[in-house]
Amino acid sequence: MALKILDKYLLKTFLGTFLTVFIILFFIFILQIVWLFIAELAGKDLDIVLILKFLLFKLPSLVPMVLPLSILLSSIMTFGGLSENYELAAMKSAGISLKRALKSLTIFILLLSVVSFFFANNVIPYSEFKFQNFRRNIAQVKPAMIIGQGQFSEVGNYTIKVDKKSGEKGQFLTGVTIHKKSENGDGCNTIIRSKTGELVSSETSNTLKLVLRDGNYYEEIVPQNLVERMRLPFAKATFKKDIINIDLSKLNQANMNNVQISNTDAMLNVNELRFTLDSLNKNYKKDLISYSDNIYQRSGISSTMYNFNKPKATTNNSFDLQKTFNAKTASEKTQILSIAKSNIENTGFSIDSSVIELEYKVKNINSHWVALFEKFMIAYSCLLMFFIGAPLGAIIRKGGLGLPIVFAVMIFITFHFINTFSKRLAQENGTNPFFGAWMSSIVLTPLAILLTYRATNDIGGMINFDAIIEPVQRFFQRIFTAKTKKNVIQ
Repeated sequence: MALKILDKYLLKTFLGTFLTVFIILFFIFILQIVWLFIAELAGKDLDIVLILKFLLFKLPSLVPMVLPLSILLSSIMTFGGLSENYELAAMKSAGISLKRALKSLTIFILLLSVVSFFFANNVIPYSEFKFQNFRRNIAQVKPAMIIGQGQFSEVGNYTIKVDKKSGEKGQFLTGVTIHKKSENGDGCNTIIRSKTGELVSSETSNTLKLVLRDGNYYEEIVPQNLVERMRLPFAKATFKKDIINIDLSKLNQANMNNVQISNTDAMLNVNELRFTLDSLNKNYKKDLISYSDNIYQRSGISSTMYNFNKPKATTNNSFDLQKTFNAKTASEKTQILSIAKSNIENTGFSIDSSVIELEYKVKNINSHWVALFEKFMIAYSCLLMFFIGAPLGAIIRKGGLGLPIVFAVMIFITFHFINTFSKRLAQENGTNPFFGAWMSSIVLTPLAILLTYRATNDIGGMINFDAIIEPVQRFFQRIFTAKTKKNVIQ
């Protein structure tokens, strides 16, 4: 009976701290999302309902970061407070070990890990799918969100500014100024100005049409003569009506996802990822075999082109080939070498382009593997953070929001940095996708085992924190006392 009361007390204490910490951290990460997408939300004539939907579809993707950190911090705070108030000492004196005290909370964390796996496998892919499509639909149904009034908005290869927008959807534009980027991306050589414009879009198309009326083109000319360049020449053209097509698919790429190979893996659950990986691997092997056969067929020059006789069956075929080549005239030799050089160059270009394409496919496969392993890693990280936080709190014997936050932030930053670095390394084919997804957990698991062992066996802390904190406190006390005496004397 006493143990049941103790289990309820520990569970109630942990849940209260966990829910408070989770809500606070979730709110902080929401502010981070708003900051990341502020350019898409601010000044785009979006009502509050659209903004709330925009954030609502993005919120589930925050759970894999907020949940482990919340478990870590609440575990340190809970057991640090119990140890600081000598409640753990009272339990041990009553014959209840720390291992027994962790039993009920361990069961709860296991259930929470299972829930987090199903959440990552079902809710997050669905919300990511809805989020990407919601952004696309906003851009198509309400194209005015792309271009802000009175400010420059970057849209693909164009930077657009309008003086005024009107109409029900803000599709009618007045005073349009457009800077078009050069093809090599080294600057802006073309400026377009028009008195009026109109945005035309369709829900079934990924193309946004910008119709301009009564305007001019100004294009800089870069002559080869350096003297002429100093005069900064340009060409001017006038138009009554001009149409610019903007690809909306490029607009829907989030800046924080530019490092990824593809965003589709975030929208798939475990079964869909396995099916996709099977298809990607089959296609990759098929393309690799097809490419190898193609290169093999293109690698040689047919001997019938120049009446090459088949080499005799000798032990050195290269000698026969050299002898046959020497028998040709000078013009035939020149033509043969020219064609051989051209074939080698073409084959080299083909190899370079094919290598880039094959590397892209390998990275795409790795990205899907990482997404698959990460769904299981999220569940394990909840258990890992608990077995780091709970024994650490019992060792440091500090509750509240002071020292526990310092340790929680340090541990989580280490976990998040290793996780981000290893996943990116795996996606770029720098390491195995399994290790890329699980590297952070593999690194911190020995720490969890060591802390749990020391805490359950009453070995105590590895570091005497009082020996570190007390000298710092005395130092500041001396400074404060000296300043007080100086003020009194004055």
